[in-house]
Amino acid sequence: METPATLAAGASAALPLDREAAAALFDLPRAAADCRIVVAMSGGVDSSVVAALAHASGAEVIGITLQLYDYGAATGRKGACCAGDDIRDARAVADRLGIAHYVFDHESAFREDVVEQFADEYLAGRTPVPCIRCNMGPKFTDLFRMARELGADCLATGHYVRRVIANHGAELHRAFDPARDQSYFLYGTTDDQLAYLRFPLGGMPKPQVRELAEAAGLRNAAKPDSQDICFVPDGNYAGIVTKVRPEGAAPGNIVHAATGAVLGSHKGIVHFTVGQRKGLDIGGQPEPLYVIGLDAPSREVRVGPKRMLGVSAAQVTETNRIGPLPDGPLTAKVRSLAKPVPVTLEGTLGDGAAVTIRFAAPEYGVAPGQAAVIYAGDRVVGGGWIGATEKVAG
Repeated sequence: METPATLAAGASAALPLDREAAAALFDLPRAAADCRIVVAMSGGVDSSVVAALAHASGAEVIGITLQLYDYGAATGRKGACCAGDDIRDARAVADRLGIAHYVFDHESAFREDVVEQFADEYLAGRTPVPCIRCNMGPKFTDLFRMARELGADCLATGHYVRRVIANHGAELHRAFDPARDQSYFLYGTTDDQLAYLRFPLGGMPKPQVRELAEAAGLRNAAKPDSQDICFVPDGNYAGIVTKVRPEGAAPGNIVHAATGAVLGSHKGIVHFTVGQRKGLDIGGQPEPLYVIGLDAPSREVRVGPKRMLGVSAAQVTETNRIGPLPDGPLTAKVRSLAKPVPVTLEGTLGDGAAVTIRFAAPEYGVAPGQAAVIYAGDRVVGGGWIGATEKVAG
């Protein structure tokens, strides 16, 4: 088997993971032996490999795991993060590497800042992205404070993004492996945070990360990737929402958005999101119907043909900007798995200001509550929350 010192990074560039090369992955301010790196360890293979790379650099390494939801309920779950077996996996990796490891209970803050807000957004007829809220809150805010209190030179995570140094400072770029890119979820990173953060996996494809884990003898080398939403064990979003907010199960009508005709009934708007086609149970229609909008006060699910999903612009609130706004063309992603599409920007992005993004061509399935992330090439310029949309005229 190859050792970490001989594995390759990227498609062809050699990455000998001797001490000097490993240290280079963390862009340390001085000799690694004089540095301290705090690693956010979820128990997954990615953050575990980051810890192994940090240890290989010769720096002092401290692993921190935030327990984000009920330990007992999560015990035995695989492929989650920050609970149960995952915490034990993080501890085992730290023991294997011989580094310090601390677990901090952030369950109450996570419930309030992420889970309850997730439920409230669904009740309001919006489509939330809790992973972004978590990154903005417990993961980065609290971890930053802890890392600085520990006197760390940087905080390293297992996110698949790249930190690129430019003349004006650090920039956030898409990952080398587009299938693993997580830049959409990190648009809220501030300039100060980016100066302190390190993402050593951003230039690697996932298979190489697993090879590094195997070479380092980590117990979770073959562990499945974590779910996008860690606190939804079976993908049943509605079940989580109604557990937190029982009123989310209130029934209502399914109404045609163009004619106003009542086509059926539903068991709660929490079961629906803009762009959804399946699960409507309104057969016998002359053409396929999609969820066009959700009216929370009236509990109406409004449906229509696909052409009614097209939007020409979106109003984006609570915006953040990373670095200066470039002069060149911009693109935007309005869902994590969507392709970036050309846009123009109206307003000043950043500092919480509201802006409008105009799409060069009609965009479909744009839902209030989702994030709109702005790119200049591979660079993340910033983004914000979609508050409302403008339908395509006619």
